[in-house]
Amino acid sequence: MVKRFWRFFTSNPFPIVLVACISLGSKTRAIGNAAKSQIVTNVKNTLHGFKKLHGRAFEDPYIQAERAKLPYELQKMPNGSVGVKVRYLDEERLFAVEQITGMLLAKLKETSESALKKPVADCVISVPSFFTDTERRSVMAAAQIAGLNCLKLMNETTAVALAYGIYKQDLPALEEKPRNVVFVDMGHSAYQVSICAFNKGKLKVLATTFDPFLGGRNFDEALVDYFSEEFRTKYKLNVKENPRALLRLYQECEKLKKLMSANASDLPLNIECFMNDLDVSSKMNRAQFEQLCAALLSRVEPPLRAAMEQAKLQREDIYGIEIVGGATRIPAVKEQISNFFCKEISTTLNADEAVARGCALQCAILSPAFKVREFSITDVVPYSITLRWKSSYEEGTGECEVFSKNHAAPFSKVITFHKKEPFDLEAFYTHPHEVPYPDSRIGRFTIQNVGPQHDGDNSKVKVKVRVNIHGLFSVANASIIEKQNIEGDHSDAPMDTESSIKNQGREDELDKMQIDQDEGVQKSQAEQQSQADEETENAGIETKASSGDKQDHPSLPRAKTKVKSIDLPIQASLYRQLGQDLINCYIENEGKMIMQDKLEKERNDAKNAVEEYVYDFRDKLCGVFEKFITEEDTNKLTLMLEDTENWLYEDGEDQPKQVYMDKLQELRKFGQPIQERYMEHEERPKVLNELGKKIQLLMKAVEAYKNKDEKYDHLDPAEMEKVEKYISEAMNWLNTKMNAQNKLSLTQDPIVKVAEIMSKSKELDSFCNPIIYKPKPKIEPPNDGQSKANGEHNGPVNGQSSTETGPDPAKDNSQQTKPSGEMEVD
Repeated sequence: MVKRFWRFFTSNPFPIVLVACISLGSKTRAIGNAAKSQIVTNVKNTLHGFKKLHGRAFEDPYIQAERAKLPYELQKMPNGSVGVKVRYLDEERLFAVEQITGMLLAKLKETSESALKKPVADCVISVPSFFTDTERRSVMAAAQIAGLNCLKLMNETTAVALAYGIYKQDLPALEEKPRNVVFVDMGHSAYQVSICAFNKGKLKVLATTFDPFLGGRNFDEALVDYFSEEFRTKYKLNVKENPRALLRLYQECEKLKKLMSANASDLPLNIECFMNDLDVSSKMNRAQFEQLCAALLSRVEPPLRAAMEQAKLQREDIYGIEIVGGATRIPAVKEQISNFFCKEISTTLNADEAVARGCALQCAILSPAFKVREFSITDVVPYSITLRWKSSYEEGTGECEVFSKNHAAPFSKVITFHKKEPFDLEAFYTHPHEVPYPDSRIGRFTIQNVGPQHDGDNSKVKVKVRVNIHGLFSVANASIIEKQNIEGDHSDAPMDTESSIKNQGREDELDKMQIDQDEGVQKSQAEQQSQADEETENAGIETKASSGDKQDHPSLPRAKTKVKSIDLPIQASLYRQLGQDLINCYIENEGKMIMQDKLEKERNDAKNAVEEYVYDFRDKLCGVFEKFITEEDTNKLTLMLEDTENWLYEDGEDQPKQVYMDKLQELRKFGQPIQERYMEHEERPKVLNELGKKIQLLMKAVEAYKNKDEKYDHLDPAEMEKVEKYISEAMNWLNTKMNAQNKLSLTQDPIVKVAEIMSKSKELDSFCNPIIYKPKPKIEPPNDGQSKANGEHNGPVNGQSSTETGPDPAKDNSQQTKPSGEMEVD
């Protein structure tokens, strides 16, 4: 029922996969697994399945179809987009889908910071490859609301391909034929196919196809529809009218689907207290399930065939097929894929984590803090994109397809226009029927401050269009080229004239194209700047042609011109883009909700601390604390604990944090002395034993000193007398304290505490050890002259062996001959 679809990756890199579920309550929010557990109990305020609501209008047919399936209420936002109406903090609230996803990403940010023990700012987020510009910008806005800098929106199939290829050691060399691998990803709500070519250190996406409306949830819906009809007939229950019962049925059908993937026999479906206090039961096997889902299974093959056609490959060109996504575990789906390629499919990738691993690797590549193997990635544009502008010819318009389907991305192109005034460029998807989105518009870009040249002729305007690393289309920049005469007669200079041929064919409209691929993030800026952008001259609508005068008049003086490029401002109006003011408002609201969650967590922690103390102390009163408290105090404290417990579940159910802290302090005021008596009783024997051992060791050392042990013969007698006195005082202190302590009962506070005994032990060490364990003074070695003299007379002389000239150890040193010359040895 709930798909784990948001993959978030910090630049550390640290991959996280979180259940896309948010539950809003009267005091706080629950996100992830905590929210998923509330789906049935908090139906209308628990949000899930909101991924495909991004960037869509409320009137979108897809949104209207989803409204009937979702248990929570969708509502139209002031800007026409989709909002979710829930009850939060005991009041009705309307949240934009960007805010909902922002909540999820903020939780992911918090989780990663907790795990990494450092702040997180940068991340990579995966999106389906079929997301349009509008949907991608909506996700980027959600990241901004969460306080994240999205380094890249990465297509899910591309992330899977990176996770597959970067670890492969046997990829073909760059000059060899690439290895073609098909990646099939069928998740909870979408089906994507990608064909990639691999060489050593290089990944290139050849084609990508998809069915955005086929996924695991469609198979769940087929089961739900079947059992709903059966329960209507068998138990007279209308399941679809009860949201809570419908959610429970979805959950059970999802479990049954997974069981059928591993077992072909009849499997039961049992739900207790399903509706109207009735228990329901049924059964199904894999064969029935596949027959029930025949129409869905027939949709598996078309995207595979389309991908092969777009990549211009045959089945024998395919090296392998890798499948990921939860729905690919269905045996019938695997069989369809295997039969199409006539080849065994591979499941070496983790079906649930492949996208996460790929995005984490991409994050590491983009981060300067990590050294990653060189691996270039070339993605594709999923839909062809066309530019349209008003033409000066008659009343027509000009069009140019700037990016074709499966064009390499990221990529830049430069289009040259000849204009006298500001003009608009309208970007849209060329084939609307191929785009799973009701509006083909991308945006309108106005090139401002365009005017004629000094001679009244059209100005040359260069416009750079780009599909960036996020898969977003934009008009990156525009510049006007001004020519200024330096010398010579301007009338003698060769000049361009406007063609008057109006019956020119459309093939003449684009007369010049120089292609240069922008390699994207894999190349340095210097390399990118050194390349010439792809240029498309608009020579048909506003055609320029060179005259032949300069061939006929070679003797005329030529005018030298200076070319100057001036950047032009661009006003962009993107379809369904959130304004920055609105995003700032959402950021502020998210900050308030995070603070509310923090305060509520602290309040709950304080309440739980009181409850935990009550239960823990009550158990110990009848256990380890029993001997350390009088019966009267036991009764008094037990009554206090019971009153506190009753208060927690009545008047103390919803109190401020400080009230719980005061209540805990009051309990500890009575409980702390009992706990201290217990701890002192447990720890005292250990520290007493340690102190006694130290005293015995010191006494032995003093006794050895008195017995003239050579080990201590260097010690000062006065200092040893002080040591002996100090040891005696310590022993007397210990005996006095222990005699007094032994007279007390366990219910009385101790006379001597563990801390005092440990302090006495440290004092004994610091005073006695430096004296008793003082090292003996070292004997000074002979001086250098003596060593040299000894060496001269002990070494071999006149070829004699060392055995002949060596001194006799039995003889006295005084019998050695004194050396003659400048040195004497004493």
